[in-house]
Amino acid sequence: MKAIRRFTVRPVLPEPLRPLSDLARNLRWSWHSETRELFQAVDPDGWAAAGRDPVRLLGAVSATRLVELAGDRPFLGRLAAVAGGLDEYLRGSRWYQQQRGQGAELPGAVAYFSPEFGVTAALPQYSGGLGILAGDHLKAASDLGVPLIGVGLLYRHGYFRQSLSRDGWQQEHYPVLDPNELPLSLLREEDGRPSRVALTLPGGRSLRACVWQARVGRVPLLLLDSDIEDNGPNEREVTDRLYGGGSEHRLLQEMLLGIGGVRAVRAYCRISGHPEPEVFHTNEGHAGFQGLERIRELTDTGLGFDTALEAVRGGTVFTTHTPVPAGIDRFDRALVARHFGDDGELAGVSTEQVLRLGRETFPGGDPNLFNMAAMGLRLAQRANGVSTLHGAVSRQMFAGLWPGFDPQDVPITSVTNGVHAPTWVAPEITALGDEIADVPGADLWAVRRTLREQLVHEVRDRLRASWHQRGAAEAELGWIDGVLDPDILTIGFARRVPSYKRLTLMLRDRERLTELLLHPERPIQIVVAGKAHPADDGGKRLVQELVKFADDPRVRHRIVFLPDYGMAMAQRLYPGCDVWLNNPLRPLEACGTSGMKAALNGCLNLSVLDGWWDEWFEPDFGWAIPTADGSAADEDRRDTLEANALYALIEDRIAPRFYDRTDADAGAARAPAGAPGLPGRWIEMVRRTMTTLGPKLLADRMVREYVERLYAPAAHAHRELDAATARELADWKNQVRAAWPGVAVDHVEAVSATTAGGSAELGSTLALKVRVTLGQLLPDDVEVQAVAGRVGADDTIADAQIFPLKPAGGPDQAGRWVYEGPLALDRTGPFGYTVRILPTHPMLGAADLGLVALPTEATGEGAGVLMR
Repeated sequence: MKAIRRFTVRPVLPEPLRPLSDLARNLRWSWHSETRELFQAVDPDGWAAAGRDPVRLLGAVSATRLVELAGDRPFLGRLAAVAGGLDEYLRGSRWYQQQRGQGAELPGAVAYFSPEFGVTAALPQYSGGLGILAGDHLKAASDLGVPLIGVGLLYRHGYFRQSLSRDGWQQEHYPVLDPNELPLSLLREEDGRPSRVALTLPGGRSLRACVWQARVGRVPLLLLDSDIEDNGPNEREVTDRLYGGGSEHRLLQEMLLGIGGVRAVRAYCRISGHPEPEVFHTNEGHAGFQGLERIRELTDTGLGFDTALEAVRGGTVFTTHTPVPAGIDRFDRALVARHFGDDGELAGVSTEQVLRLGRETFPGGDPNLFNMAAMGLRLAQRANGVSTLHGAVSRQMFAGLWPGFDPQDVPITSVTNGVHAPTWVAPEITALGDEIADVPGADLWAVRRTLREQLVHEVRDRLRASWHQRGAAEAELGWIDGVLDPDILTIGFARRVPSYKRLTLMLRDRERLTELLLHPERPIQIVVAGKAHPADDGGKRLVQELVKFADDPRVRHRIVFLPDYGMAMAQRLYPGCDVWLNNPLRPLEACGTSGMKAALNGCLNLSVLDGWWDEWFEPDFGWAIPTADGSAADEDRRDTLEANALYALIEDRIAPRFYDRTDADAGAARAPAGAPGLPGRWIEMVRRTMTTLGPKLLADRMVREYVERLYAPAAHAHRELDAATARELADWKNQVRAAWPGVAVDHVEAVSATTAGGSAELGSTLALKVRVTLGQLLPDDVEVQAVAGRVGADDTIADAQIFPLKPAGGPDQAGRWVYEGPLALDRTGPFGYTVRILPTHPMLGAADLGLVALPTEATGEGAGVLMR
């Protein structure tokens, strides 16, 4: 018989051991080695059986062992030291407090919304890079003292667990998670009742949720859970699975995350006394409804919608992670309309006002769809991509929201992702100390071999468990003891399995790959892991194709596929590999943080120049796979060319360098696997990767950038935009929009004594004189600019420079104003310029309104100048 309900009976900790409970409930243990070592000492065998999860460990440890520990003076001394360290960590002044003490104007608090958070394998609320990034963001914020509040959903099934059938087909499993067995606690009101948030649904129904808290160091993480008895069956299932269900299911999840999330933050701040957030940061469009809820709060105080919108925009930051439109959530506008307005949520905000924020009004958009990214951008005064290249891709992808502007003018910046070193760096690497530059090569190489050997054992254990799940008997699996070799060049590849990441590019020429795997002197071995989305049969076929190749007895000791890729596996995989492979279709990798985690452990990257690698690649850090960008129309040819380039790099450059034992005691200039000696040039690449590249990759650097470049300006705008200022700004915007059809560039003329025959000399100056019509606007409402730079065959201006022009007279009888200014000719070659008029306001960026007036063909001179 099966139990209808399960729960854990926990032992009562003796008084001397009570601090263990606080240590287990604060997820700092997941990146603090001394705390993990303390829990391992509680019960070494039980620690492994509990999956290195302190909460599970304390739920299983025997009462006898607890009594023994309560009298163990050395253990109690360690416990007191670790508990004291946590208290100091939580209360002490850190970077953020020091910055405020030095006069920096920083927000009192920031609310950070994300649909998933990958903090630790013990709290499986993530599917991939977006969630891991969010978890690292919270941890780095905690280490820096940033007063962040994380907001997400608690999925009772989390993301799926992956296994393989006998023929290599991905199978999904959804184990039920009991919040009481996770490092969580309920948010409770002062009278002890669980705090609740509620959303109004059509037909008089409600969606209610309780709020669970996780402590991520200094950062509270609030997770909303709809699986409560107050809800009907359908509403209870809203938070069942991460990225599961149909359109309405996903819409309800995102309404609960955004609208319910704001209400949870308000409840948490009221109950705990935490400062109210001045800045709201949405990590992808899934949480975009948080801005609408904040607008509703302000309209309840009597503000009009447009005024409330301006107040909310000022304090909102939006981060996009997708490089393709297909990665954006889009809902049927009728579905969205049904859930808002008089019979749904956000009373006081009309359905049309809601729909207007998400409508696809741009070229190629579908006006019948509600676009969550479009809403996120319209609700945020500040937006960013997650690498320099991704910022450029995002500006191109969303340019339609700013008609008339070139993509480079679209107001989306970039903050390149980083990773949390204490989470991802192996203890063996940490033990080398901060001065990696001074560590002897032999010691560095010995650590790298130790990590490779640990990975070999981990792979064998996981591979044996996988084959048991696939139906194999132990008698069939003797070959697993010979899988991988700690002295062979090891390449790792692990990520989600959408088609653009090209899991199977390495299989393009199977015979050539086999030759690389089995090379008699310079063999390689490859460890692969990854999950396809449950609804993506194409991705599952790619997994199966890879698995079938890895099952081949000829090569199965040199290439393996490990199912159920997650944080616990990744923490062994990254340090144990020598080379980290990434071969997406450029530029479809927004950032690619797995390669960052590998690099921090001394693993060299082998990647297409995409995401962060495009930004920071140097030959000292690894290798760039050439891309066949001109072959995009012929996908088959493109993949063949890029796969051949990959094989050539491994065969001609990577493997020879790994096996080139040129050290004095090597005994041979190029030694086979397992030979003595040191690969001196390889070790230097490892050292350069860790010392020069490593600091750029840190989440501390990333969070500092968010604070200084986005959070601080957003907090300033939030404070400036009180009701009166926001109303004034909204009125000004409406006035400008109404008057803009009457704004025009009427005439442009340029004067320079050195121009002749369409040419000019380097260092000379053009004196520009421009007549413009401003209609109902005044010069204070606009900025007139000359935009100049090199031009191509189609007269498009590249590497543009901006030259503001100043009003010199007017208005004349026709209402025209004269603007003048110099344009310096500081570059040789084909050169051109144009003139434009933009709205300008002290609280807005130049492109904020998406309005621009450009010259027409009848304007006059000023198309361009050729320089030699």
